[in-house]
Amino acid sequence: MIWFWIGFFTFVAICLTLDLGVFSRTPKEPTFKAALRKSMVWISLGVGFAGPVYLMYENNWLGANTSGMSGSDAAITYLSAYLLEEALSVDNIFVIALIFRSFRIPARYQHRVLFWGILGAVVFRVAMLGGGVWLTKKFDFIFYFFGAYLIYSGLGLLRKEDESEDHLEKSTAVRLLRRFVRIVDGDHGAHFLVRDSHGRRALTTLAVALVVVELTDVVFAMDSIPAVLAVSQESFVIITSNIMAILGLRSLYFMLAGAMAQFDYLKYALAGLLVFIGAKMIGHGHVHIGNAASLAIIAGFIGTGVIASIIANRRKPADPPSAPPPTSSSH
Repeated sequence: MIWFWIGFFTFVAICLTLDLGVFSRTPKEPTFKAALRKSMVWISLGVGFAGPVYLMYENNWLGANTSGMSGSDAAITYLSAYLLEEALSVDNIFVIALIFRSFRIPARYQHRVLFWGILGAVVFRVAMLGGGVWLTKKFDFIFYFFGAYLIYSGLGLLRKEDESEDHLEKSTAVRLLRRFVRIVDGDHGAHFLVRDSHGRRALTTLAVALVVVELTDVVFAMDSIPAVLAVSQESFVIITSNIMAILGLRSLYFMLAGAMAQFDYLKYALAGLLVFIGAKMIGHGHVHIGNAASLAIIAGFIGTGVIASIIANRRKPADPPSAPPPTSSSH
């Protein structure tokens, strides 16, 4: 099993290196079409990884199948966890867009911040998922705690929050960082660390944005990790699905960030999804919902939110055409 983990994380490292070192070597603002193509590649890799998962559990390669799951059950569970993580990433994308606007990060440098942010997220997610699996196997009551927290988070999405750009700049984390670390303002290119006018090392606003992105991901992980644990407690399935979903977050951001305002009902769908997952977690010992049914319900919530948003946008009245400027007549 250890050799497969080494191979998996080597594959992840190669993908990230190619993405930043080859395809995004020159800092520039990604176009929608380029982001769409990359997103399709990452999504294809993420969905296609269900094939190796099926083979691993069907043939019990390297002793991976310790839970007795069949290959088809493992593949469906993987897809459910992957789709759930992709759905919960949408709200994360909106907050990241606010962070970049708040710190005035040029679009050509945003990919660099997201790259290192995602790399840190992979490390944090593996540690937090491993701890979550251990907790659920050690203490059964943790399911009720996680379930209640997910329901609370889902209902919290329905509350109107402070989404102003200066809210992030005035946040406690940023104020503490500025108090204990030397920070220089202004445009310093793609550098995270520079020397100030006195020759002392200092962080740039690009680095501050990276720290806030990392902290934001940890906060969002508090929702996504209990949610994915409601789908499965199989370490191999939930860790690989989580990481494969995170890898495509950068391209998904550049594809969706500008269009988030068009998905008015997606937040309500995510709220309903979290409440459903939380209720499933609380009733895990009393009500059984099969993997295929869970996958269909998750896809149904997301699809309903997207379709409802598209229909609502089509029904919105178009902006009235501006009146032509008055023409002056000579007498």
